Amino acid sequence: MRHESLASQGALPASLVREINDCGFFPQLVTDSVALAVGEEVVEAHLVQHEATFTHEGITRHMSVLVLTPTRLVVSHTDDHTDDPQGGAAISSTESVPLRLLGTVAMSRVVAHPERFGTKSAEVVETWLTLSWNTMRKIDLEPATCGDPNCEADHGFSGSAVNEDMVVRMSPAADGPEQVRRLVSFGAALQQRVH
Repeated sequence: MRHESLASQGALPASLVREINDCGFFPQLVTDSVALAVGEEVVEAHLVQHEATFTHEGITRHMSVLVLTPTRLVVSHTDDHTDDPQGGAAISSTESVPLRLLGTVAMSRVVAHPERFGTKSAEVVETWLTLSWNTMRKIDLEPATCGDPNCEADHGFSGSAVNEDMVVRMSPAADGPEQVRRLVSFGAALQQRVH
C-alpha cells in the first residue's frame, strides 16, 4: 500500500528540509514525520543529527530532529528497523513536549586550551546538549543485594524513577564545526525559552 504524505511540508523552513535531505536517510519520511508534528506552528529553531552505529551485525542508522516552536519542543526519531528480515523498513516517531513541561536544559562543552579561549588556538572538541522533560518517567529496577557475595537471600529490588531525557552529543571531528555551532545555537535558544 502506497502512503501519501499528509503533512504540509511548506510549513517547515527550507533550511530544515535541506538539512534533512543532506543526510540522505529516508528524507521524505523524516520530513513528513516532522511536518505532521509541527503542523502550522512557526519553527523558531531546529537541530538535525544523523548517526551511524557499527555493530557485528552491520550498520544501523538513527536520525534525530529537534524543532522549537513558540509552544513546544518537537522531537523526531527515525531508525532502521533491524528486525525486518529484508532490511527494507524504518521506524519514525515524534514526541511533542509542551515547553512548560521541559525540565533541565544543560549544555556542556569540552574545550582544549581553555586558557586561550576566544582565540584560534582554543578549540571546542565536544559538545553535549542534555534535555529532560516531565511527560514520561523511566523506572530502572535491578535485584537488590546486601553486599555479601555468598548471601542467597531475596532482598527484593532496588531502582530509580527518572524523567525522560535525551542527550545530543557532537564534535567537530565527527560532525563538523558548523554542526557543532548549530547545536550550541539551538541549545542556547532552548535554554532561553525554559522557565
